[in-house]
Amino acid sequence: MMKIRKASEDYLEAMLMMKEEHGYIRSIDIAAHLGVTKPSVSYATRRLRENGYITMDEDGLITLTDTGMEIATKVYTRHKILSQFFMSLGVDKETALEDACKVEHDISKETFNAICKHIGVPAGDIYE
Repeated sequence: MMKIRKASEDYLEAMLMMKEEHGYIRSIDIAAHLGVTKPSVSYATRRLRENGYITMDEDGLITLTDTGMEIATKVYTRHKILSQFFMSLGVDKETALEDACKVEHDISKETFNAICKHIGVPAGDIYE
């Protein structure tokens, strides 16, 4: 898989979360979720569309392409596993979620797989 920017991973992950939460993905919801401006979302979605990670219909609804979905799923899964791990250490939920977001992009495959093994979650090819 090609290397993409952390910001792009954050947008794709947010899009997947919006899809799971609402059943659809809108730019305004992404802006609210990420705490960014609508113009920032417009710029990011244009780049994601140009790179083949998303499509947009005439109503502005966003759909993740297969490639976009693959990246979003891996980032979101890492986020959930890391959050679970941090909470199992006694970290409060809000801090665990924030820290997982910071770590999910940079953690090595070796360390992530060790965490998965430690908490009894099969890592599989999440990190690949």
